[in-house]
Amino acid sequence: MAKSGLPRLVIFGDPKKGQVAEVIDEFTDFAEGKAEIVATFDVSSTTIDIPQECDFAVVFGGDGSIISAARNLSRSSVPVVGVNLGKLGFLAEFSVAELKEYLGDIISHNAHIEKRMMLGCRIFSGSTEKFYSTAVNDVFITAGAPFRTIELKVSVDGQSLAGCISDGLIISTPTGSTAYNLSAGGPILSGKMEAMVITPICPHSLSFRPIVINADSKVEVIGIQVNDGTTVAIDGQFSYKLLRGNVVRVEREKSNFLIVNNPLRSQWDTLATKLNWAEKPKYKNT
Repeated sequence: MAKSGLPRLVIFGDPKKGQVAEVIDEFTDFAEGKAEIVATFDVSSTTIDIPQECDFAVVFGGDGSIISAARNLSRSSVPVVGVNLGKLGFLAEFSVAELKEYLGDIISHNAHIEKRMMLGCRIFSGSTEKFYSTAVNDVFITAGAPFRTIELKVSVDGQSLAGCISDGLIISTPTGSTAYNLSAGGPILSGKMEAMVITPICPHSLSFRPIVINADSKVEVIGIQVNDGTTVAIDGQFSYKLLRGNVVRVEREKSNFLIVNNPLRSQWDTLATKLNWAEKPKYKNT
């Protein structure tokens, strides 16, 4: 809590997108006297020095903005309030009007805060670590140009799981289960779960189905046969070229990210209302 006695907020957004800059200015005016805005960051910044003792981070944008901010905020244990100015809004749960309505409850710690697990991805060439990043949604390997199928060897906790000839592979958190994993035919997991999903992308086998494993597992993927353009991508926002023989190691990250739930929505509402999940058949009237 600030010396003024007001809760301390840090704001994230991409001012170049849509009405983000305008909405941030509007919210800053609205929050005057209710909370102290200690900093405003461009969500596209890769490394950010989060001010100490912030109570909440308010992120204006879509789920991509939330994911970008979460990687910076997770180690600071600052809860995220996502304000949806994008399309789907799986993570950005509040509208601008709802944020204003429930700001008092949020800053007085009367709102529910949910903990979400993250992944850590390391890429090794021999014994040398070449790349490291945290992931909120997923770590995925994609074949890339010249777009031939690639061969990967997958192991879990040191035990061989499968050889995978495919267009790639997705390792997803429960949060990311509704992202690329879902499009590739993987299962939907509750965001509150602690687990990982391994989902092949267009495998050259009818029997290689997605698998859910323990959250504390260590997954290693070796590039047996790759293309010139084969890459490892983090949340679809960062990527690193994968070479033959490289090892991709994915484990649960020690830190989590915290997200403030909207009391007006359940975790299934976005699936039902925007993706038409479990919608009833449209029967013909006779």
